[in-house]
Amino acid sequence: MSQLIDGKRVASQMRATIREEAGRLLASTGKRPNLTVVILGENPASQSYVRSKKKSAADVGFDSDVLELSAQTTESELLNLIGKLNADDGVHGILVQLPLPDHIDEQAVIRKISVEKDVDGFHPEQVGGLSIGLDVLEPCTPSGIMALLNFYDIDVAGMNAVIIGRSNIVGKPIANMLLRKHATVTVTHSRTKNLAEITRQADLVVVAIGRPYFLTADMVKEGVVVIDVGINRTEEGKLVGDVDFSEVEKKASYITPVPGGVGPMTITMLLSNTLVAFKKSLGV
Repeated sequence: MSQLIDGKRVASQMRATIREEAGRLLASTGKRPNLTVVILGENPASQSYVRSKKKSAADVGFDSDVLELSAQTTESELLNLIGKLNADDGVHGILVQLPLPDHIDEQAVIRKISVEKDVDGFHPEQVGGLSIGLDVLEPCTPSGIMALLNFYDIDVAGMNAVIIGRSNIVGKPIANMLLRKHATVTVTHSRTKNLAEITRQADLVVVAIGRPYFLTADMVKEGVVVIDVGINRTEEGKLVGDVDFSEVEKKASYITPVPGGVGPMTITMLLSNTLVAFKKSLGV
């Protein structure tokens, strides 16, 4: 029987630490970390994410502002706003909620955000720094995965790690993070041939492909560690991951559930990045 990797528990403990440090800094400086989120349009999922981020920021003692813009906002208007936030010393973290309307160049927006305030960890300078092992603000979901592995004392050094999915948000950065911890990493994707043969050799599988129940029990070996990043909703409205949890759980040594696994860690790492950015702005 596998051990459940409880993201809610880990996130709760990390947030308590963040809250304590933010309180200590408030007492000594009179200042709070500020996370400013920009959202365009009325996408229900995006609005839900933004509400959750604002609530989570308040829960740990941060100031949080949400700037709601029309979906018709032009790219130049958005870039100008980001420029103003970059120059505002009272703003320590800037997050532009994705996806953006089709008429706006997502990469141009990401590049515009000051590296020091890029708490999503998406700026090309952060991505490049991560790939060569520099101390940067790391993308939140993969850094949350690493925090979970660390909490459960899962030493990836020497492990054969297989990642399913090559996105810029999860697949590529988690590959770099695992390499940095001395895992042997294979990145697979939709065009990988003989995928099951590859995953059956894995000591650790990270699945971030966006397909419900994609990883099945016949694709893994006994004792594998399974990290499920997927968030999918079935026709019945049930939230499920990319892993066939009930069957894979029987073979895994550790496994993350959906919900309650990686999900709670993403916003927690966003808060952690904001605190780091705040402390750097104070020179501490």
